[in-house]
This record gives sequence, structure tokens and C-alpha cells, in this order.
Amino acid sequence: MKPYGISWDEYTKLGESERAKYLNDKGKIYDVIFSQQYNKAFLDEIYVLTNKIRLISKTREGQRFLKNLLGTKKALLYFIQPSSRTFLSFFSACATLGIACTDIRSTEISSESKGESPEDTIRTFSSYFDAIIMRHPEEGYAEKASFVLNNYSRRPIPIINAGSGKDQHPTQALLDIFTLQKSLGKIGGVDGKTIMFVGDLKRGRTVRSLSYLLSNFKDIKFIFCAPEGYQMGQDIIEHLKKNQYEVVITSDMKKYLSDADAIYMTRLQDEYDKVKGESNAYNTKDFSLGLHNISLIKPSAFIMHPLPRRSEISTDIDNDPRALYWRQMRNGMWTRAALLAYIFGVDEEIIRY
Repeated sequence: MKPYGISWDEYTKLGESERAKYLNDKGKIYDVIFSQQYNKAFLDEIYVLTNKIRLISKTREGQRFLKNLLGTKKALLYFIQPSSRTFLSFFSACATLGIACTDIRSTEISSESKGESPEDTIRTFSSYFDAIIMRHPEEGYAEKASFVLNNYSRRPIPIINAGSGKDQHPTQALLDIFTLQKSLGKIGGVDGKTIMFVGDLKRGRTVRSLSYLLSNFKDIKFIFCAPEGYQMGQDIIEHLKKNQYEVVITSDMKKYLSDADAIYMTRLQDEYDKVKGESNAYNTKDFSLGLHNISLIKPSAFIMHPLPRRSEISTDIDNDPRALYWRQMRNGMWTRAALLAYIFGVDEEIIRY
């Protein structure tokens, strides 16, 4: 990729859609920072590739084929914010393709604890690995890492954002879209469907990324259901309305449950409270699913959740055939394997197998 040719300050003044043009080199995605980088053609390609990898992996011969594809590659899992599902999903995806992994789970064991700048830390890591997959509590950290390497490194390597502060979680959105495509395909696909988002939407990076990604589909109706003060960010709402999508803003979950083709539940994100106890007024009961309201959901609808959950989905409905969240989690490994295969250029080899 060519250097950006502008300063970080100039770059950050651009909108995310403009910044995506710098991230995608001649239409090819290398760094994965936010959902606006993806278009419908890419989503369709990843969907096919994910299904092919799952199919190939069902035989020992296929597993050996996949494991030999990227056996010379090394990836760093730089996860300094708590994570189990995303970390293990990426770890397993790398193992599927033969990529060797090393992980760092705390800045205390890196030279950042000695005062080294994050920029120097990332440049150091890039000397030893072929990709850096990172989760960081600081918003924009993954994007800054991408900017640093593409402007200063002699050998830029892919940066994959596995969650950066409250901004976005683009690989979660990819597996969410895959899950929706596979499940809603039985009733005509994602186009024309009503998707309901419930919970702490203001601070949920998964719902932000998925909302952007759904704007690649036609005639989606968005229902954002959240308590006052926890509603979806105005930037997302304006983006959707600008692109002629119907958007409903509500705090009445019961009123709209029967309208939804998919219901995306989220937990309270109180780890982002600026003051301890700030979220105590959040009434989880009014934004939860269980035996008390599951009958309101239509038989063809699906329930999703990025996990981990608290009490917003009762375990009483885990065996309901409409509950997709455990399947959704399993889809993550295959989707992330497909993304890595695409980034490292072995996707066509997989399709030909």
C-alpha cells in the first residue's frame, strides 16, 4: 500500500467513509478497521468463502489442505482489553489456516510499561509478525496503528481491529451478517427485513458496526430500542436516514417485538461508565427477552446477541429454535478464517479446492 501522504491530524478530520478510501488499496482490503470498508460484493464473497471453508474442514484431507495454506505466516494477538470469545475465535481461525500465533494480553509485559509510545510499540511488533489482530480499550487505537505502519513502515502488515474502544467491531459485524444471510435466506434473504436492536446502543460497538454493514442491503427497517440516554449514536441514525432507510427510535420494546425479523440484543456496557455507578438507573428488565415476552416474537424471527450476556436474555429460551446466539458465536471462527484467507490472498485457492 502507498503511504497516505497526509498527517494524522488531517486524516482524522475526514469522515470514516473518506478514511476507508485510504484503508482499501485499489479495492482490496488489507487492514480491517471499520465496517464502511466493506461493500456488498465483498460481503457476498466472504459469505461464499466462509461456507467453503466450513465444508472443506469436514474431512481430514480438507483440514490438512487448509492448515498448509498459511503455514509460513505468524500473527500477533494483541488483546489488552478483556476478551475470551473474540480472542479464541481468532486463535482458532489462525490455527485452521496454519498461522502461528503469539499473544500479548497486557501492556505490563511490553515496553509500553517503560514509557514507550504506542506508535513505537506497534512498529516493533510489525518487525516480527505478518499480521496484528488487536483489541484495545482506546477508541481509534487500531486505526492509528494502521496509519503509523502505512506511513512509516518499510513493510506494512495487516492490522485487524478486534474491538477498539466504543467505536467499532468490524469482524463481529461480518459474522453477524453471515448469520443473518444464512438464517434469513430461508425467508427471502436480508433485503426488506426489519432488524431490531435492543439495549445499550450508545456504547455498543457491535451494533454500530452492524448498522453500517446492513446499509449494504436494500429496504432494511431499523428499530433502535433503548432507554433514554442509551440510544444509538446520532451519526449512525443520520447515515441511515441519508441513505433512505426507515428508522424507528423507541424505548418501548413490547410495542415493536412482533415487527422484527431479527432481534439483536445487547448488554449494559457499564465498563465505560465515567463515574462508578453511573448506569445504576438502567432498567434491564424493560429491555430483556424471556418467557414473559417470547410469545410476541413471530415464528420466523431470530434472536441474536454478540455475547457475553447478563440478564437481558433468559436462559429459559436458549433452546428456542429462534435463538441464534450460540450458532452466531460458532460462525465467528469460520468468518474470521475466511477474512484472513482473503487478506493473505489464498481465497481463490480455497474456492478452487
